[in-house]
Amino acid sequence: MPPRTPPPDAHPYLRAASAGIRHHTRSLASPDVAPPRREDRLHLDVLHAHLTALLPLLDHLAETTRPPYPTAGRHLATAHTRLWQATSEVHSAFHLLPADTAAEEAEASACHPERLPEGPPVLTICQRHLTAGHVLRRKTTPTDLRPHTTACAR
Repeated sequence: MPPRTPPPDAHPYLRAASAGIRHHTRSLASPDVAPPRREDRLHLDVLHAHLTALLPLLDHLAETTRPPYPTAGRHLATAHTRLWQATSEVHSAFHLLPADTAAEEAEASACHPERLPEGPPVLTICQRHLTAGHVLRRKTTPTDLRPHTTACAR
């Protein structure tokens, strides 16, 4: 019997993105608790980009899974909503961290359309968030997007 060859990797880019996130998680993990830095805002911006890129993928999986497997489709739709909630919280945290205002003002005033056609980095996260929110709100209601509390009320 000939040896089995492993099937080709069907999703190499997703595996690479996951490996990149694991790498950054390990590089950020340090024994010392440091105050927020400008780099933390950059990490949140990149993380927000990953989360917004996952939204259409998860939505597509939910839509294609729902007809043959309704329960699995509902779980994926719930995961999509929760992913949006996480994306929204990352966006809020980005704006709450201190910024290096001098560097951001210099970036905003410098005109380099060939480098950043979408605008300065501080606006990119907002544009990305608004676009993702617009697409998401076509299929969900405000009640669906409200965070679900699991804690018992006393």
